[in-house]
Amino acid sequence: MSRVKIGVIGCGTIAQIQHLPNLAELHDLYDVAVVCDLSRQAAEYVAAKFHVPRAVTDYRDVLDSDVDAVLHCAGGHKTPVVVDAIAAGKHLFVEKPLCVSVEDADRIAAAADAAAVVAQVGYMKLYDPAYEYARREVAEMSEPRFIQVNHLHPSNALHIGQFDVRRFDDMPRDAAVEQRDAYEASIGDAIGDVEPHVRRAFVMLSGSMIHDIYGLREMFGSPSEVVNAEIWRDGGAMTFTLAYPNGARCVASWADLPHLWDFKETLEVYGDDKRVTLSYPTGFARGIPSTVVVQGVDDRGVSYRQEPAIEWEGAFARELRHFHDCIVNGAPCRTPVASARDDVALIVEIIRRYVAGR
Repeated sequence: MSRVKIGVIGCGTIAQIQHLPNLAELHDLYDVAVVCDLSRQAAEYVAAKFHVPRAVTDYRDVLDSDVDAVLHCAGGHKTPVVVDAIAAGKHLFVEKPLCVSVEDADRIAAAADAAAVVAQVGYMKLYDPAYEYARREVAEMSEPRFIQVNHLHPSNALHIGQFDVRRFDDMPRDAAVEQRDAYEASIGDAIGDVEPHVRRAFVMLSGSMIHDIYGLREMFGSPSEVVNAEIWRDGGAMTFTLAYPNGARCVASWADLPHLWDFKETLEVYGDDKRVTLSYPTGFARGIPSTVVVQGVDDRGVSYRQEPAIEWEGAFARELRHFHDCIVNGAPCRTPVASARDDVALIVEIIRRYVAGR
């Protein structure tokens, strides 16, 4: 099987907990040739820990190398680096969120279309075997009627603290300011000049609840309307209602519960004769599978409850397997960058609905 030579841009938390350990385990599929971070100490630390031969601080050094693909998992404003990677002819895996504005989403999708490379978004929950099982069950429903999402989010530090994650403070000040200003400008392009609590909610939707939003789109299609939206706790909590063409409604809530250890993220789908409940662990967990519970009434009128056993391989590893399959075997990408545009547009519309409702 052909190994893909890959470079990793961004050596922070998600790289250290998920992507680099998974790339190391998938050594028959990937050869990690170079890592990059604006912090030289972070790049050199990660390179030493994961036995990567080269560490750099300028992403252009990655693009000028002989890597076949780039995994971009740095935060902030990604669009310039992502577009440059595609233009350099590199296959691209980019962590969520792809971007925060529709204009940037269009720019990235156009670049990917012109370059004819694989350009995949890190929508890992779609590769979760529990999600795949739940989606099949929902597809067999006569008609979904009601959908509920609850995303109760403690401080990430509670879970990151279970891993050996190293952070460094040697990022050049000018680079940090440039990155911050570009990110702020992209938020302004997306939603304009809004109050601080609205901006905070927008960042939450883009960075955290994006998982629920793309999962809903993949399972039910795009909603026909954002019925209402409410933000409270200074942007630390939000609820919105989506309407779907078949008349179904989805009520989705996100709440910051900073000191509570127990992360809860659930998707419940109700039909006339079946209920499917999908529960996820925190994205910083390793080796903890998601769960699915299916309840219904069989042909004899007997109620049943099933909790199938779920495969143990994690969603992060499975999406990397898929990325390799797309590059080497030409498999159609399940989460192309073009699909992310609908998610970005919906997030912007949710915020606009809240502002208009006030």
